[in-house]
Amino acid sequence: MKKYKKNKFQVAIDSPAAAGAGTQAKLISKHYKLLYLDSGKIYRLLAYLKIKNPKNFSYSFISKKMRILKMSDLQSKKLLSDSVGNMASIIAKDVQIRKLAHNFQMECAYNPPKKYNGSIIDGRDITYKIMPEADFKFFITASVKTRALRRYRELKGLNKKISLNEVLKSIKKRDKSDYNRKVSPLKRTKDQYLISSENESKRSCFLKIKQIIDKKINA
Repeated sequence: MKKYKKNKFQVAIDSPAAAGAGTQAKLISKHYKLLYLDSGKIYRLLAYLKIKNPKNFSYSFISKKMRILKMSDLQSKKLLSDSVGNMASIIAKDVQIRKLAHNFQMECAYNPPKKYNGSIIDGRDITYKIMPEADFKFFITASVKTRALRRYRELKGLNKKISLNEVLKSIKKRDKSDYNRKVSPLKRTKDQYLISSENESKRSCFLKIKQIIDKKINA
């Protein structure tokens, strides 16, 4: 296995679905000029491909896809559907698939392009599996009802026909899967900064995180 040497600024974020981690990661990325990767999008992309073409979906197919994967491939709005999210949660339990996705995540974490000061990745196992030596580790969360409402509004904004109750059930299902899977489950660790986005605006939540980062880097 390739060895990676930490030589740039790193921020790792773990969170349950729709807690606002992606929004905060983008703001942090822009402010500190860090390469941003939403690791969950990798599994969503694979889930989308499996749903669209299940007969060709195999470890060999995934391996080839990972070798040519570009950040732009992860930006499609097609990856945001509820069905893709549920399939992604199932796929993420597969040890072999996680190994195939692992190398791409590690390259983003440890070898960002020179124009970046470092990297920031959010997901479910980033703080303890992908970037255990990160300078900052955050766990962002909110109540299941708040998260469901956020996801519902996001989907409605994409003109998806879905009810709030359906989204709530989906979020609860995702939580159960993410926290209880045997491989790289979502979990709290002692070295994470806990950030609640429950009653916070995007801006106020970002400022809390920025204060933590600035206090350390300016010490």
